[in-house]
Amino acid sequence: MELARTVCELLDWKRPNGSLKARECREFLERLENGGHFELPKKRPSKPVGTRTRIPHTERGDPAEAFEGELGDIQPVVLELVGTAEQRLLFRELVGRYHYLGHAVPFGAHLRYLVLASTRSQVVGCVQLSSPAWRMAARDGWIGWDDATRRRNLQRVVNNSRFLILPWVRVRNLASRVLSLVARQLRGDWHRRYGVDPLLLETLVDQRRYRGTCYRAANWIELGVTAGRGRMDREHRRHGACSKTVLVLPLVKEARRVLRES
Repeated sequence: MELARTVCELLDWKRPNGSLKARECREFLERLENGGHFELPKKRPSKPVGTRTRIPHTERGDPAEAFEGELGDIQPVVLELVGTAEQRLLFRELVGRYHYLGHAVPFGAHLRYLVLASTRSQVVGCVQLSSPAWRMAARDGWIGWDDATRRRNLQRVVNNSRFLILPWVRVRNLASRVLSLVARQLRGDWHRRYGVDPLLLETLVDQRRYRGTCYRAANWIELGVTAGRGRMDREHRRHGACSKTVLVLPLVKEARRVLRES
């Protein structure tokens, strides 16, 4: 990481808020090493770092008593931005145990939320927002991007990479309500953290498992399906990923035009 920070300082590789892109740089250096370009210094022993970490199993993350009802029964529903060590552990456990993709530390910029039903003081879900897919034909064509404009404006797109309503919570319209709250709260939180004003939300829905009904109910727009490559596939090589439905939500009026022309 110290080497990555030095490279970032020399190249002036920073986020709009002035912080160094050290983690992205470290991962890029590791890719260069894997390609045989050079050998990095040996890492110091430490706790696991990177995409997958051990998932804790605690009493707080165990299934709770099932409850069903109407949205009004648990209002107000609020998003709690994950910031403390305790919140991070709970988020990791819930997503790791109950989301079909499991928990993975996102690449690059990200925010995570716990969804709270305030009348019950109970966590009922989790939401993760992270850096967008590098290239998606359906999204890029809808915006009208060429490669240069996409590279310039991609940071203003945010990916909803995890969305979980806990399996014992069965409240009608809760999922679409949470997505609406995310659309309202994300812009301010993301700008405070990263100095970027996001204009568009995107997500990928696994067609084999879900129909994306809650996204459509929250006014997300279906654009098509992916080509079945990994979301960060820059080399146009298929990695065996299944095709997924691409949905987007503009966060401001004229989002397409601004992303295309700025």
